[in-house]
Amino acid sequence: MHRDRYDLGLTTASDRAAAHYRNGVDCMLSAWHGAEDAFDQAIAADPGFALAHIGRARLHQLNMEGGKARAMAAQARELAAGATPREASHVEIMAAVIESQPKLAISGAEAHLEQYPRDALVLALLLGAFGLYAFSGRPDHDAAKLAICERHARHYGEDWWFVSYLGWSHTEAGNLSTGRSLSERAMGLRSANANAAHGLSHAMFEQGDMAAGRQFLAQWMPAHDRQSFLHGHLAWHVALTALDAGDTDTALAIYEQHIKPAGRPYPPLNIFTDGASLLWRLTLAGRAGLEPHWREISAYGGKYFPQAGAHFADVHFALAAATTGGEAFGTRLAQLEAREASGKLLPGQTAIELCRGIRSFAEGDHGGAIRHLEPAMSGLARIGGSHAQRELWEDTLIVAYLRAGQSDKAASRIAARLDRRPSARDEAWSRAAQGAA
Repeated sequence: MHRDRYDLGLTTASDRAAAHYRNGVDCMLSAWHGAEDAFDQAIAADPGFALAHIGRARLHQLNMEGGKARAMAAQARELAAGATPREASHVEIMAAVIESQPKLAISGAEAHLEQYPRDALVLALLLGAFGLYAFSGRPDHDAAKLAICERHARHYGEDWWFVSYLGWSHTEAGNLSTGRSLSERAMGLRSANANAAHGLSHAMFEQGDMAAGRQFLAQWMPAHDRQSFLHGHLAWHVALTALDAGDTDTALAIYEQHIKPAGRPYPPLNIFTDGASLLWRLTLAGRAGLEPHWREISAYGGKYFPQAGAHFADVHFALAAATTGGEAFGTRLAQLEAREASGKLLPGQTAIELCRGIRSFAEGDHGGAIRHLEPAMSGLARIGGSHAQRELWEDTLIVAYLRAGQSDKAASRIAARLDRRPSARDEAWSRAAQGAA
């Protein structure tokens, strides 16, 4: 029997299908361009290969091609009847994700990994800023990601993908030195690994080592295929270092060249959330003339996220809708409130208060923004994403404090941040707070 890189059996008689599948998995695990073609070639070599079908279905789902994803998942289910129990379970878990059954996918993945801990694609579903744990609504998802990595670490050793995500999980759990060291080690094991580059960028950001982060990405990104789905997000990280230095020109140029909707080959969730959050950060930094960009990102959000449901997109939808005006904000907020009333809004009231706070801020009601955002900070992790992504709402609260004349509260929150890591931007805000006091 053919086997994957983790020595798990593959039900295919085709050498070519197995080789293409292994390549597709490695492309997915390294966030590298080529997974789609690899799975397509695996299916062409063996149309009955269930895992190749479900891998391709997952990529359709990430690109928000829902109909294609569900059709391929259904086909994979049929084909899995002739596969091993491990493969059939793998298909069911992936299909649950594609069919928007996250609770079933989480419980299924956790049970599956007890029996097949080296099924890396299943473990990967639980991890990351957009993984099942992050979007579960639980406030301790960073700890949960680290715990499951440590639980299964003995099965992976120095595997380049696993070390990447172990490092990332340590970073997001607050173990910054360990996270950075592991991310650097993962880069040494395989440099063509956007997930490791991403994890290292986060570690440097969380340590306040902006210069190192900017230098690392400047050296690494030229070799990175621009069609790979993390390319725009890594450019977003470079923009964050520019914003920290007060360089809005560079940050806006990065937005225009790498992030704004323009037929880019990245998943819509990445394009929309990176775009809206960077424009909001530019607004907080005092950048004017962003109206055309806001209209464009708002239209993009309306196209790909027309209804409430993906809560991380919804809280970013609020940024665009509150800025551009019209009825979109009120409609989306009502949908979120209905989902909360029916128990379907996983972050609960936190997501609603974040949206209300953004609307108040956009309307110039800084006292109102504080009333909504301040109590939401304790549950901020529930919306998912990374620390760097969620920092936007704390940034907004700090600016609201400064504009509302509550400099003592601003100074206290800024001081706590500066205790964790240096930041030129936070130091500037600290000076503003001291001057106001």
